[in-house]
Amino acid sequence: MLIWPATRFVAGEDREAAIAAARGLNARGIAVSLDLLGENVTERDEAASARDAYVDILEGIDEAGVDSNISIKLTMLGLDIAPRLAEENLRAILEAAEAHGNWVRIDMEGSPYTQLTLEIFQRVWESHRNVGVVVQSMLRRTAADVERLISMGARVRLVKGAYREPAPLAIQTKAEVDRAFDRLAERLLDDGNEPAIATHDDARIRHVIEHAERRGIPPDRYEFQMLYGIRATTQVAMVERGHRMRVYVPYGEKWFPYFTRRLRERRENVTFVLRNLIRR
Repeated sequence: MLIWPATRFVAGEDREAAIAAARGLNARGIAVSLDLLGENVTERDEAASARDAYVDILEGIDEAGVDSNISIKLTMLGLDIAPRLAEENLRAILEAAEAHGNWVRIDMEGSPYTQLTLEIFQRVWESHRNVGVVVQSMLRRTAADVERLISMGARVRLVKGAYREPAPLAIQTKAEVDRAFDRLAERLLDDGNEPAIATHDDARIRHVIEHAERRGIPPDRYEFQMLYGIRATTQVAMVERGHRMRVYVPYGEKWFPYFTRRLRERRENVTFVLRNLIRR
């Protein structure tokens, strides 16, 4: 059973709870990305079950008429077992999404999966354009990745990155990660395809808005994204100011590993969660 404080950040354990959360956010003018919790499966039947669950939530979204896409993790589809298996399961999900007039975002996991994730994304992109991917500003490789994704016309979600990564692969200080985030956001705003700027950082939000205004980029050409349960009042205020907002809504029975892992990964995440228990 889902318990507090996880109930603040996880919509619930089943499809009905996820749809209800999406409907409530839609009523406030906020779009949704539903994320079924789970990752790093080690058995093929687990990967198949995850694939079927994603197809099921796509059907639920269509039946309920809510404004939501889905976010997926390739390790939940069998990436640790075999990249080909994860790709086959992803293609099945993309075909289901197409049938329901929907689209899929591939989440970015830790750096050991970055190259594999982008390779799979690029292969499925050749035949399925209802798919997007995530990049992390903390990784040193991301600037080059963003240029390739822009040239493809891909839909990119920019995040700072929550995983603890080694210095050769990732920027280690918050100030440098922030500067990288701003530079990448500018590139995506200037030449990207409906980029999603995912941050709760007021300074980063201001930078994006100011850059868009300087370049004459209208708010309907990009969107902001935030997490479920974080700064809910700010999310509504952004919509009222004319900005597109999408909220990432996790749900599922595997909420406890998700919740505790976010706290273990970085000390800053503990502070972030505690602060947002009272911050609106």
